[in-house]
Amino acid sequence: MAARKNGRGHAIKLYQSYMFKTKDPVIDQLRTMIADDFGKIGHKAFAAIEAAGGPSTTSMYNWFLGDTLRPQSASVEACGRAMGRKRVWRRLDAKDVV
Repeated sequence: MAARKNGRGHAIKLYQSYMFKTKDPVIDQLRTMIADDFGKIGHKAFAAIEAAGGPSTTSMYNWFLGDTLRPQSASVEACGRAMGRKRVWRRLDAKDVV
């Protein structure tokens, strides 16, 4: 496993099995779910998710429109559950392996 310095002298752990160039793919998955459920991404959808027990509207703005690259797993889970969804683990298909 490779490591690189983060600018504060600490090493950041890089996972070879989970690499992406821009934002975490889960952000795009959540964006698609929100668009399916609410019609568009915006404050109204974020407020409804927050009211249902999801993360704050500020967190979601930062995921979709801000600088957040890797949201916390607990926040992602809360967002999905607030929309009545659950995560499912399954084996990777050959097409899923990069």
